[in-house]
Amino acid sequence: MTKVYKVNEIFYSLQGEGANAGTPAIFVRFAGCNLRCPFCDTVHEAAQAMSCADIIAAVSQWDATLVVLTGGEPTLQATPQLINALHEAGRTVAIETNGTRPVPAGCDWVTLSPKTDVCPGAAPILTECDELKIVFQGEVVPTYTDIRAKYRFLQPCDTGDSERNASLRDAAVRYCLAHPQWRLSVQLHKILNIP
Repeated sequence: MTKVYKVNEIFYSLQGEGANAGTPAIFVRFAGCNLRCPFCDTVHEAAQAMSCADIIAAVSQWDATLVVLTGGEPTLQATPQLINALHEAGRTVAIETNGTRPVPAGCDWVTLSPKTDVCPGAAPILTECDELKIVFQGEVVPTYTDIRAKYRFLQPCDTGDSERNASLRDAAVRYCLAHPQWRLSVQLHKILNIP
C-alpha cells in the first residue's frame, strides 16, 4: 500500500531562521502535530493527501538543493522512503522538530526546537541535533545541557505586537551577549515579508 502524506503546503523561499538563514529552500509543511503551541503558524486543516511521488514532483519545480521538512510536527509523517527519494532527486534534507519523537533515518540536518516551556508533556527525547532553537518568550531560558548541538539559537517569539516583539528582541540580545554559547536567530522571512 502506498504511503499517503498529509501536506499543508509545499513552497519555495529563503530559510528564515537558524544556521541556514538566507539559504534558498523548498519547504514541505506537513499537517498535524502532537503538540498545540500558542504561536503555531500551521493551519492543520488545510492538508492535502500526497504520495511520495507527488511530493518529489512538487519539489522538482525548483532548483534549490535544500528541502526542509517542517510542520506541524514532521516526524509524525516523514519516512526513510521519502528522505531516500529526496536524496535520489539530488536534495539535502533538513527537518524541523519539537524533539518528542525519533527523527527518521537519513536526515542531513536536524533543527530541534523544544516546546517544554509552552506545552505540558513536551520534553524532548532527542539528545543530539545540528541546531537547538529556543523560541524566547521572555521567560527563563532552558539550557538543555543534556542535548548535544553544533549551534544553539535563541529566537524571539513573534507575538504580533510590535512593542512586545521589540522588548523580546532586546532581551534575547542581552541574553546572548551574557551567554555567548547562544546565537541570536531572527525570523528573516518576516523581516523581509516573504513566505
